[in-house]
Amino acid sequence: METIIKSLRYQLLERNPITGEFNFVRPLGQSAYPRFHLYLTSQADKTINCSLHLDQKKPSYQGSTAHSGDYDSELVIEEAKRIEAFFNKSAQKNAKQQ
Repeated sequence: METIIKSLRYQLLERNPITGEFNFVRPLGQSAYPRFHLYLTSQADKTINCSLHLDQKKPSYQGSTAHSGDYDSELVIEEAKRIEAFFNKSAQKNAKQQ
C-alpha cells in the first residue's frame, strides 16, 4: 500500500501497529501546510477504507491534535477523485495480470 500511495506523492507519517491504519500527508506546496491528510485501513475483504481532509494549518497548541481541517471543499473533493481514479486504474491493471 505504501508504494501505491507514494505514487500519488503522499508521505507516510506513521502506521498504527494495533489497528494497521496508515497515516499519510501530501503538502500542497513547499511548506508543510496546507496539506492533504489521508488515513487508510485495509479490510479483511481486501477493500480499503479512506478518510481524507485538508489541514489548513499546524495544530495551535502543543500536544493538541485540533487543526483547521477542511473535509468537503472543492479541493478535497478533487483530490478524492484523483485518489479513487488511481486505485481504480491499479485494480484494473492487477485484474488484467491475473
